[in-house]
Amino acid sequence: MKKALTTIVLASASLWSLAAVAETTAGRYSMQKTDSGIARLDTETGEVSLCQEKEGQMVCRMAADERTAFELELDLLTKRVETLEKAVQEGPLSVKPRLPTKEEIDQTMSIMERMMRNFMGIVKDLEGQGDVPADKPGVEPQKT
Repeated sequence: MKKALTTIVLASASLWSLAAVAETTAGRYSMQKTDSGIARLDTETGEVSLCQEKEGQMVCRMAADERTAFELELDLLTKRVETLEKAVQEGPLSVKPRLPTKEEIDQTMSIMERMMRNFMGIVKDLEGQGDVPADKPGVEPQKT
């Protein structure tokens, strides 16, 4: 009987202190008294927990629908971590850079050569037209 009375007093004190904290502080958690205990809202995450007094201590548990969402998110994150760890283990050493073949190099050089020949042709045409102004220092006009 004495133990039961002590438990009731402790539970009442715990509930009273939680109610007082909920009313006086505007912290991360917001608490509201319910028929079955205290509902605790995490104002940062939106998570709702139901808190009840058990054996002189307050025990809080997530709401059932939030627990399911939490477990689904945890499973998703676990799969992502496993995928990333696998990728790290295979690492950059498993991917070797492919060097261009001789044919690819020859094709690239041919394209570059044509571009340079065309450019040089344009330069010669401009030089032949005498488009270089005579009044620029350090530039001699072309004789035609």
